[in-house]
This record gives sequence, C-alpha cells and structure tokens, in this order.
Amino acid sequence: MTINPALAVQTYDKARMAAAPAPADAPARSEAAFGAAIGSFAAGLHQAEVAATRSMVTGADPHALVEALAATELAVETAVSVRNKVVEAYLEILRMPV
Repeated sequence: MTINPALAVQTYDKARMAAAPAPADAPARSEAAFGAAIGSFAAGLHQAEVAATRSMVTGADPHALVEALAATELAVETAVSVRNKVVEAYLEILRMPV
C-alpha cells in the first residue's frame, strides 16, 4: 500500500482547520445580532404603541392600528417562544449528570 504524501498533507490540513477554534470575533458578532434583534423588537413595540395612541387620540386609520397590533402580537409570541426554548435548554443542562 502506497501513501501519497501530498494527499496526506491535504487531509491533515483539512482536519487541522476543522478542529481550529472559532475566530475571536465570533461572540461579538452573535452579541451584535442578538442586540439588533432586541432593538428591532423594541422598535416594533414602540411603533405599535404610537399607532394605537394616534388612533385613539386623533381617530386615525383603524386599519393601520389593526396591522400594528397584529405585528406586535407576532413579535411578542416570537419572543415568548424564544424564551421558552432558552428555559427548556437551561433545564435540560441542569438535568445532565455531572
């Protein structure tokens, strides 16, 4: 059985790259993405609140109010689902034997 040295070096390089640690900026990118998602959520809630206030005070377009409330409901349901998944994962980690 002959071993091709070039193939062995390529295979070693692929394995080394696969086992390399993640870049140092990976946590910063995920934190930025999470922060952007939270900011988007807060902005959506604020826009719905403004639409509701405008509709109640000035009698603005009721269709815009319904759209804003539907978008807010979807955002809140999504946030609750994410929270439930995080709590579920945390409880699963607590159940792991040490």
